[in-house]
Amino acid sequence: DDDVVYGPTTISRWSYGCSKAIDEWLALGHAQRDDLPVVIARFFNTVGPRQVGRYGMVVPRFVEAALTGEALTVHGDGQQQRCFADVRDVAAVLPGLLHEPSALGRVFNIGSDREVSIMQLAETILRELDSASPIVTLPYEEVFGSNFEDLRRRRPNLQRVRSTVGFDAATPLETTIRDVAEWLSERVAGRPEAKR
Repeated sequence: DDDVVYGPTTISRWSYGCSKAIDEWLALGHAQRDDLPVVIARFFNTVGPRQVGRYGMVVPRFVEAALTGEALTVHGDGQQQRCFADVRDVAAVLPGLLHEPSALGRVFNIGSDREVSIMQLAETILRELDSASPIVTLPYEEVFGSNFEDLRRRRPNLQRVRSTVGFDAATPLETTIRDVAEWLSERVAGRPEAKR
């Protein structure tokens, strides 16, 4: 229920958040006008097996690099804070939200509130996978151009989902990393270049 502040329209990064906000307004408008049963879930960095590195998904990108001996590329200084939730914890809470009458017409943040810096994430992945891959940093400008902004800290407030359906993202990040690695190992082994 907090006020929302986005960056200027000249920075394309903010279109992502704005488009999701418009979807919420439309859904809530239909709920009010048409009595449509709507529950809105905002997913924060949901990760797990079968997720690939397209669209900037950092955990599978880092895990794949660690498995193949490539460098883990950290954008910026790596001190930006994020929270990662295992997809199995996230998926498990959704039926409860859909069947809880008090959830109708409300917005819920779904994720973990355990913060880790991107640099700490890279180090954890290397440690969990016993990888000797190096970590390199690249300035945002080199990756995204000069017209890019990022949030230094993204931590969801989970009080509403906890009080409504008792949600807890209980799976440790280390477990998720190992499970992502197991799944990606099978994919990497199946590539034609890996069979040479």
